[in-house]
Amino acid sequence: MNQFDNSSAIHIKDINLWAHVGVLESERTHGQSFVLDIIFWLNLDESSKLDKLEKSIDYSEAVKAVQKLSFEIKCLTIEYFSEQILNLLESLYGQVPMNIMLRKCSPPIPGFTGSVLIEKQRNFSSLIN
Repeated sequence: MNQFDNSSAIHIKDINLWAHVGVLESERTHGQSFVLDIIFWLNLDESSKLDKLEKSIDYSEAVKAVQKLSFEIKCLTIEYFSEQILNLLESLYGQVPMNIMLRKCSPPIPGFTGSVLIEKQRNFSSLIN
């Protein structure tokens, strides 16, 4: 039996962000749109039974903190931006298993109309042991 047996997931989807991230100077100067999804893996048994926030996480803190970070950051890569998001979330909640998906909505690539997504996770080794 592993710790995944009692885990539930809290999904925070479609957090719209505006950040100054990109290789091109214009991207860092003018900024652009990103969309973030976050998943936290937790044991929510007590929270579910007792209706107590302290037995879960206050996900509004994550949304506010990530929005603040997106206004402040200025960097070259979405990879760096995603790492800073994970560092921020870990500073708020500790070593909770988490997964993020950060999407750059309109990368300035001629002839490309899609998006680019970085997916990263952290602290999952604690669930396997």
